[in-house]
Amino acid sequence: MLLHVIARGKIGRSPEAELVDRYARRIAWDWKVTELPDRGGTVPAPAQTPLRTVALDERGRQLTSAEFAAILGRWRDDGVREARFLIGAADGHDEALRGSADLLIAFGKATWPHMLARAMLAEQLWRATSILAGHPYHREG
Repeated sequence: MLLHVIARGKIGRSPEAELVDRYARRIAWDWKVTELPDRGGTVPAPAQTPLRTVALDERGRQLTSAEFAAILGRWRDDGVREARFLIGAADGHDEALRGSADLLIAFGKATWPHMLARAMLAEQLWRATSILAGHPYHREG
C-alpha cells in the first residue's frame, strides 16, 4: 500500500525536513510526498484505487500507535492500494474535506505547525509499519 503524504506548504531544507527524511528512509512500504502551495493547487488525482483519505485535524481522533497501525493493517489487508494523509495549511481543512475523509486524526488537542505535523506523521507511519512487521522496538506503555 502506498503511503502518500499530501501537505500544504514547502518544507525546504529544515530540521523538520531532516526528521521526515530520517523516518521516510526507515519505512519499508511505498512512500510519496506531494507538496502543495499554502493556497490553491490541486490534490493529485489518484493513480491507484481503492484508496483511503486521512486528514490531520485538531478535532480528529487521538489514536495510540497500535490503533493507528491496526487501521493501516486492516486497509492493507482489505486491498486498499493508497492511503493519503492530508496536512493543511495554517487555517486547516475546510468542512467539505473533513466530511469526505475516511478518517480524521489528531496528534493531541494542540495545534501543530504543518512542518512539525509532517515530521510527526512520518514518525507514526514508520512506527505503524514497524508494528505491523512485528519489529520488537515498539512497546505500548
